[in-house]
Amino acid sequence: MTLTAAARAQASFPLEVATPAELGFHVPALDRLRRAIERHIAEGRYPGAQIALARHGKLALFESFGHATLAPKTPARDDTLWLLFSNTKVLTAAGIWLLVEEGTMRFTDRVATYLPEFAQHGKGDITLVQLLSHRAGFPTQDVPEAAWSDHALMRKSVCGFTLEWTPGSRLQYHQRAAHWTAATLIEAVAGIDYRDFLRQRLIEPLGLAHELFVGLPDAEHGRAVTMYEPAADGTQAPIASQNAAAFRRAGVPSSGGFATARALAAFYQMLALQGRLAGARLFSPRLVQYVTRNVTGDMLDSYMGMPMHRGLGPHVRGHTDTIRGLGSLASPSTFGHGGVGSSYCWADPESGASFAYITNSRIPDPWHSERMDVISNLAHSAID
Repeated sequence: MTLTAAARAQASFPLEVATPAELGFHVPALDRLRRAIERHIAEGRYPGAQIALARHGKLALFESFGHATLAPKTPARDDTLWLLFSNTKVLTAAGIWLLVEEGTMRFTDRVATYLPEFAQHGKGDITLVQLLSHRAGFPTQDVPEAAWSDHALMRKSVCGFTLEWTPGSRLQYHQRAAHWTAATLIEAVAGIDYRDFLRQRLIEPLGLAHELFVGLPDAEHGRAVTMYEPAADGTQAPIASQNAAAFRRAGVPSSGGFATARALAAFYQMLALQGRLAGARLFSPRLVQYVTRNVTGDMLDSYMGMPMHRGLGPHVRGHTDTIRGLGSLASPSTFGHGGVGSSYCWADPESGASFAYITNSRIPDPWHSERMDVISNLAHSAID
């Protein structure tokens, strides 16, 4: 299905609608992308999906597939909200970018400059660059669930993290710890809840208040997908922890955001346009260039098992044979992030295209990584 008349009527959305052909996309290639997703759903790989593709500040494609919930069967709609998992990390990192942009902080500053208690357990010299590029040295640390609503406990827990290796000496994906730290840092510097900061300073200025959330209000829970994972019998089993109301409203800064695919395509379109979208200037071109450059070279990410070419939030395609999620056909400057077993979103500054693909099943490797390479490659192959 192409973009609906109702969606076209939402004039407040920051991306004007255009046809794929008008924006230089090869329509037969997009048909192959659709067929791949439809085949996955028919095979029972995941219940539903949503994709969006943008270029030059306009929306070329926005489509929903399959079901948001299986019991009762509820079709995925254009206003359905999808769990972003680790796509959320780039949004939280963008909160730090905003503070650097305004001159309140520097990327070379130590975290402990703003969180003095963070210096305990040998963490005093960890910089923002190390934190946001997964080289901080405490990759498996986490906060207790009670800290989701008790941010004094969040700060105490973050500052009590213990090192697992010398900061800067290795590269290892920090699944939750780095972005709990970033959220605590935002609160310490900005003086407000990090979720409110992201909403007021990032999401609302971009015109995405109805379609992007870090901390989902109770009134919006009815729009959220049910998250699943493959069961041993081949069916899709609900993931209780990620479907719980407490998790949805928490806005876990590493993995708890919710959005439509077109909202993520718009966010990455803003980055592809060097910090501007629909008249709003969120970031300077220099800042966008800084946070999307590869600061880890070809260092092996010991969690991912490959070089990930980390920036300060997203990661970059680079020139290695393999890369996770962005597509092997991507230009070397393509950058983005994924959500565990479910999704990937990216921007290609060379072509000006941005793409979002989100599903509602957390699928293990190797199939997840293999299908992501196919899906992203199909999107890249559509760019003329």
